[in-house]
Amino acid sequence: MDTPTSAAPDEKTPPPELALATQLSKEKSSPSGSPEITAAVARLTSNSIDELHKLVSELQKMQEFLKSEVDNVQRQIDSAVAGINIIVETIGPWKSIAAGSSSTRNARAGGLATTIEQRIRGG
Repeated sequence: MDTPTSAAPDEKTPPPELALATQLSKEKSSPSGSPEITAAVARLTSNSIDELHKLVSELQKMQEFLKSEVDNVQRQIDSAVAGINIIVETIGPWKSIAAGSSSTRNARAGGLATTIEQRIRGG
């Protein structure tokens, strides 16, 4: 029961930024880099990485949203095309019937007009 069960950091444990800074300073061991500057750089880098992770997450959500919208639009287009095909199939026979009867009417009208014109000329 003496062991801490909370996730709160222990006061003796340095923050991750400072631990990273200490590690970086040990690796580089450059005389010009102070631990404070290294800690600040580590903290800024950590913040930038966190922001990049958030951005990636937002972009993935946006990608999923756009994909669902593309799928929705594609379904609507497919539905519209199916409706148009039904209309074309329904009207198709009417067009051939109408074309046949209009050519008959034109021939009759042309025949009558021709007969009248011939009577006037021959008159």
